[in-house]
Amino acid sequence: MLVHPLPDPVAISIGPLSVHWYGLMYLLAFVLFIMLGRIRLKQPHIMHQGWTVKNLDDMLFYGVLGVIIGGRLGEVFFYNPAYFFSHPLQIFAVWHGGMSYHGGFIGVIVAAWIWCRKNHKNIVATLDLIAPLIPLGYAAGRLGNFINAELPGRIADPSLPWAMIWPNVDMLPRHPSPLYQALVDGILMFIILWIYARKERPLGAVSAMYAFLYGSARFFTEYFRTPDYEVSFAGMTISAGQMLSLPMIVFGLLALYLIYANARRKNRL
Repeated sequence: MLVHPLPDPVAISIGPLSVHWYGLMYLLAFVLFIMLGRIRLKQPHIMHQGWTVKNLDDMLFYGVLGVIIGGRLGEVFFYNPAYFFSHPLQIFAVWHGGMSYHGGFIGVIVAAWIWCRKNHKNIVATLDLIAPLIPLGYAAGRLGNFINAELPGRIADPSLPWAMIWPNVDMLPRHPSPLYQALVDGILMFIILWIYARKERPLGAVSAMYAFLYGSARFFTEYFRTPDYEVSFAGMTISAGQMLSLPMIVFGLLALYLIYANARRKNRL
């Protein structure tokens, strides 16, 4: 049976300075954003919209702040308010891990709105531009969680070839859920969304597709992750991550329906 290697979370130490693998994964996410963004700017339907490399670089700066501030506040308020209110200084210890995707998602939307206000850009068009650049960065973040031995999976059948013991939790076989989420919520979602966004779509469709795909993928992979907490809803028990993903699924589906219905109406006129 596989055993989590529990690697040293510190990648490099130079005197009192320590660089953590978790931080390097976030750096990788931002590098991927820049690289993929430059490819996306060359797509014909994006070129016609007049976006520039400078626009993309400026968005990244705002996006970094949105991810870090929103992600950390989401972890504080969505998942562990009692702990962080008892240990307020730990709110700033982001190198230990503990970033909420849904908090980061809200943070990025707020950051994008501020950038659009400052630069007189359409917020929906901006989100359509950057949505396909995000999933691979998410995958990098989940690799950081795995290195930190965070987010252990639910107990698995010992016969599962990749069942893994997490010595920092117990000696039971578990699903390596951060790797599942890196593959499904990150890489698989990136492939689908990138292919979808390569062609011109109605305004808002790419953003809505992102919300639907991520919400659906996260709802599925949460079945393999030890929940932060669970709630009962309509006779079903769902995890915190699933509860936060449901609005994304509903919003994405509804938005896609309305966007394409409006596009069809305009084509008939």
